[in-house]
Amino acid sequence: MSLRNRLSALFKSSDELDLTSGEIGKPLLYLSFPIVITNLFQTAYNLADTFWLGQYSTSALAAISFAFPMVFLLIALALGLSVAGSVLVAQNVGAGQERKAEYAASQTVTFSIVASLGLGAIGYVFVDEFLDLLGASEAVAPLATSYMQVFSAGLVAVFGFAVFIALMRGYGDTVTPMLVMFGSVVLNIVLDPFLIFGFESNPLFGYLGLRGLETTMLELTAYTGSGIEGAAIATVFSRFLALAVGLVIMFRGNRGVRIRLSQMTPDFGYAKRIVDIGIPASIEGTGRALSVNLLLFIIAAFPETVVAAYGIGTRVFSVIFLPAIAFSQGVETMTGQNIGAGKVDRAKRTNHFGAKVMLITLTAFGVVVLVAAEPIVSVFTTDQDVIEVGVTFMRYTALTFGFIGVMRSYSGGFRGAGKTMIAAVISILMLGVIRFPVAWFGADMVGSEGIWMAFAVSNVAGGIIAYLWFHRVSWDDVDVTRGGVPGEVADKEADVASND
Repeated sequence: MSLRNRLSALFKSSDELDLTSGEIGKPLLYLSFPIVITNLFQTAYNLADTFWLGQYSTSALAAISFAFPMVFLLIALALGLSVAGSVLVAQNVGAGQERKAEYAASQTVTFSIVASLGLGAIGYVFVDEFLDLLGASEAVAPLATSYMQVFSAGLVAVFGFAVFIALMRGYGDTVTPMLVMFGSVVLNIVLDPFLIFGFESNPLFGYLGLRGLETTMLELTAYTGSGIEGAAIATVFSRFLALAVGLVIMFRGNRGVRIRLSQMTPDFGYAKRIVDIGIPASIEGTGRALSVNLLLFIIAAFPETVVAAYGIGTRVFSVIFLPAIAFSQGVETMTGQNIGAGKVDRAKRTNHFGAKVMLITLTAFGVVVLVAAEPIVSVFTTDQDVIEVGVTFMRYTALTFGFIGVMRSYSGGFRGAGKTMIAAVISILMLGVIRFPVAWFGADMVGSEGIWMAFAVSNVAGGIIAYLWFHRVSWDDVDVTRGGVPGEVADKEADVASND
């Protein structure tokens, strides 16, 4: 079998996927597998930054530990727009309302641009106050500020591309975003070492066995690198290009969902529909981000080695949890389309299937991390103190990974059904009511190990809460004839779509 045929067998286009009939396992796998790869590429942004900044200095590595939670917070505040767009597109596609799906996508793009511009301005202006609140040290704060100001200025590109991925996923096309993400990540990885180190004494030349080449390159350019700011420039520039490609794809409409310029005039009546679904999703994402930031408030009281180890651990976990996030998004799309098609029982079976698969898969990953914690941490730093703390962090949490998979799967189902508030409450219970208090008292009683213990306890609790809630919640209030969401502006929406 040729390579092209092998790839075609792994990745199914949206036209080849039937999410509302037949067996559940294969379509969910075909939908989720490209999302895993896409999210892996997305995580590569962070891992590349973490790796190269770790080579640059321990202070830069600690600074990125403070910057990433703020990045997460800015995106989380606007996350509800992308979730709402994805759910509305999925439910309308499942109901056979293609023109309504186009209108939902067009309006989502408009309001996401407005929101990201506003949030980017806030992030740029108030970054110093935010870092002061977290307790960043005098050595770390200026570095984190440099990174966040560049990132905030380019937030519209970062979030805009995330919206493109969400809208395409709602339609059922997860392959196209994967390919666009691949090109963007390759560009970012290539730019990172040069924008961080410049050409003089660039460690990349040593890794490639090209020592001396930097002298030749210096003769061609006077640019000598921007440190942590350079990492932010590489990320933002790569995302701008990816967003441009995504907009071209959506305007053409020949791959997945389509947007139309005539439908992008802000419709504040339709905005209510987006807000009803989106605000709880933003609360969920913001709750996660605030949890990370509040934990940094606790961790900031510890030595820089603990801060750096925490940054490495959370970056590694972001890779480990990629299958859970992908299945959660796959379950969200399948649930949305089946709700739109009036197949509630099939939507519920999809949730149970995803939870079982993730429990087994992530538990297996946890066993690997438990055994190989030290070599994993050593990839990112040569500081033995950081390695020792990072290994302890991973070993405390490794065997609880499966519960995260269960929680993510059921939360995706709640979102796909338009029950985004339930997913938000589960997240708040897990992170705010359980993880943060346990970390607070644990840190006071046993030091940094108390924080790692909080991760393990909250992971298990989150999975159990999601499982029990899913079995108790009523699905009778899902209005499958309206796509499971408020329908006050449906008539206006249909008129706009039909007149386009």
